[in-house]
Amino acid sequence: MTLASGLTLTVVLALVSVVALVMRPRGTSTVDFYLAGQRVGVATNAWAICGDYFSAASFLGVAAAVYATGLDGAWYAVGFAAGFVPVLLFVAAPLRRFGEFSIPDFLGRRLGSERVRLVAVGVVQLVILSYLVPQTVGSGITWELLVGQGVAGLSPYATGIVVSTAVVAALVSFGGMRGTTWTQAVQFLLLLGALLWLAATVIGEGFHYGDAVEQISTAPLGNPAPDGGLATEPNALHPGEPAVFGEPGARYDVLGQIALMVTLAMGTAGLPHVMNRYFTSPTGSAARTTTVWVLCLAGVFYAVAVMLGTAAREIVPGAVADNPWLDELTVDGVLTVPEHALPVLGRIYGGDAGLGVVAAGALIAVLSTIAGLLLAAAASWGHDVYERHLNPRATQRQAVRAGRITTLVTAGTAAGIGLVLRPEAFAASTPSIVATMVTWAFAVAGSALTPVFLLSIWWRRTTAAGAVAGMTTGVVVVIAMLTAGTVADGSPWPDLLLAPTLLAAPLTTVVTVVVSRSTAPPPDVERSWLIMHGTAADRHTQALARLVLAESRRRRREVRRARR
Repeated sequence: MTLASGLTLTVVLALVSVVALVMRPRGTSTVDFYLAGQRVGVATNAWAICGDYFSAASFLGVAAAVYATGLDGAWYAVGFAAGFVPVLLFVAAPLRRFGEFSIPDFLGRRLGSERVRLVAVGVVQLVILSYLVPQTVGSGITWELLVGQGVAGLSPYATGIVVSTAVVAALVSFGGMRGTTWTQAVQFLLLLGALLWLAATVIGEGFHYGDAVEQISTAPLGNPAPDGGLATEPNALHPGEPAVFGEPGARYDVLGQIALMVTLAMGTAGLPHVMNRYFTSPTGSAARTTTVWVLCLAGVFYAVAVMLGTAAREIVPGAVADNPWLDELTVDGVLTVPEHALPVLGRIYGGDAGLGVVAAGALIAVLSTIAGLLLAAAASWGHDVYERHLNPRATQRQAVRAGRITTLVTAGTAAGIGLVLRPEAFAASTPSIVATMVTWAFAVAGSALTPVFLLSIWWRRTTAAGAVAGMTTGVVVVIAMLTAGTVADGSPWPDLLLAPTLLAAPLTTVVTVVVSRSTAPPPDVERSWLIMHGTAADRHTQALARLVLAESRRRRREVRRARR
């Protein structure tokens, strides 16, 4: 590790630690620990959501996918950003008005069923683990490139996973939602600053996006092959022809492109670490305004990531001669690990300090997302399982302690899985292992949770039995399709199998509707509907009606006692 990169990393870790310490929860209640007292402002929450959402898949993965597959990689950027449109239109405001701790908590109360709550906990944990593993992989890749050295006999890759996971788990268990919110907000601003610095530097050196795409597209697109050298990418849209950077078809055919977009757009509304943030907003309108901010920030972020992935594809081959250190990272001028695209650009233009800035940005993305995922896991296990089932008489202190223990267990599990994975093993089959694995988490969320989530918010007849059947169907179908797409050679429609929401989500919806129509809805559905969708005047009237009814009952009791 050079002095500049080491100093950058140390400053970043020290800064987030100080923020977590200063902004730790003041009380020991679960509302403070899991929801920051439900007093998070619009701008702060928007920055924190971006810190949650712009993970290694966004910072490293989108640029890597564009670098490896050209225009097809840009679908990741479009899908990740588009995911907040349905959240804005259908989820943010009613979810916050209903006011719970987590997705399982919302579904359990809305449908009046503890069985729904527990099934949702299982699905949420599967989504969290699927999302956590690629973050640990991203941290290992970044540490390997930034530091290049391991500790305690571990490889640099393994050291990055262990250090980043341990640091974040400690910060989350100590800082809770309040500390995590502010650290994520600061981390996002640092992350965005690193990305904009690199973009400004590249443009200042004469890069022009349109000219670069035109130049790169004059030759067939090639990437490193497992047996050495470069292999020309086949064109999925025009079999028999080579793929080029500036045209679709380097990775996906028409069905694959649609399947990927649907999977990413549907998945966002089912991501527990993102949706839980809406419970921290003070009102439903604040939650909706927060989402508008997030959409604007996402548009800027992903546009810059696509541009930089293109810049790396044009610039790196010509930089090999003047930068001998690139020989170990490239084959015939093409990076063997696409996730190295942004850190390599940073080192080309900024030396070790530039590498430190960009790699620190990547670590920030990893740390911030891991923090949100661990907090979501803590809310799911600590609140939905421990408080309600394992120890219903738990004190607030005991419930918070259970959440903190959960963060450590979940972090250890994700790190263990990440340690057995190597990005190079997937390079030939995926445009970016980090972005691809995150897509699997989106697939589980968008297939098993989002349809049931939306039906529970917008269809009165949704029942507990229907929700359980729908979530179970979604999980089974997604796992079966992902398994088939991953292990079966020559499987038909491989892109659909690896982005299965296009098929799985409609099946989940149909099953939920059919089963719900044959079972009874919860008795208080009208009250829940009014809370989620009624106007402020409606809810005020309802509150007054409850007060009048309570007062009437009190007077009748007094009359009966007087007659005795």
